[in-house]
Amino acid sequence: MKGDGLLVYRLLVAVDIQAYSKRDTREQLLAQHQLSQALDRAAAGIGLERARWDKQVGGDGELATLPEDVDPAPVAGDFVIGLAAQLRALNGGRGDRPPLRVRLALHHGTMTAGPFGPAGDAPIVVQRLLDSAPLRRLLADDPSRDLAYVVSESLYGDVVQTGFCALPPAAFQAIKVTAKGTAFRGHMLTGRAEGRARERHGERGGPGDRSAPPGARVLEFPPLAVP
Repeated sequence: MKGDGLLVYRLLVAVDIQAYSKRDTREQLLAQHQLSQALDRAAAGIGLERARWDKQVGGDGELATLPEDVDPAPVAGDFVIGLAAQLRALNGGRGDRPPLRVRLALHHGTMTAGPFGPAGDAPIVVQRLLDSAPLRRLLADDPSRDLAYVVSESLYGDVVQTGFCALPPAAFQAIKVTAKGTAFRGHMLTGRAEGRARERHGERGGPGDRSAPPGARVLEFPPLAVP
């Protein structure tokens, strides 16, 4: 990340592979390649190039800082739906190999570049949400789920609730995480990130309009109890 010492306001995407350490070395390498490709394709689906993302990588995932000109609404909605579709297609043909199941967290906030990655509250918030017990339980309690997704409270209010995000606010459930004496709040998607790509220039109905215009996404979110 360029601009060491400069405070910036950016969108962060954190992702982690479930049960990565239980895989042997060959399977770990395969999971890394497959997740990277799935992220590439999901990003390309909303017109973004992951080559422009500033990535801090680990064996089982990455923390990415997106460019300042990125619209957060498609990342919070269409990107997530695209990633879920990539994982679903991948896991549908894995045979006896372990499925690629992923946790994903989004947040936007202030940070500055450092020699070991971004420093500031924003990277801490997104990592705490990514590692949260409710998000882990979402995968553990539902073996058929490929993706567990959470956004920070601020991103939920600033982006998801605006109506510009492809995922409806009602599909999220509020969570609170306490780590090292600090509370972190977010909203977790308790349904499935599924549907067709939204027509960006189509008319949107009002709050009471349940009809779907041509080309619009049709989403179904079955109820899911999260302890």
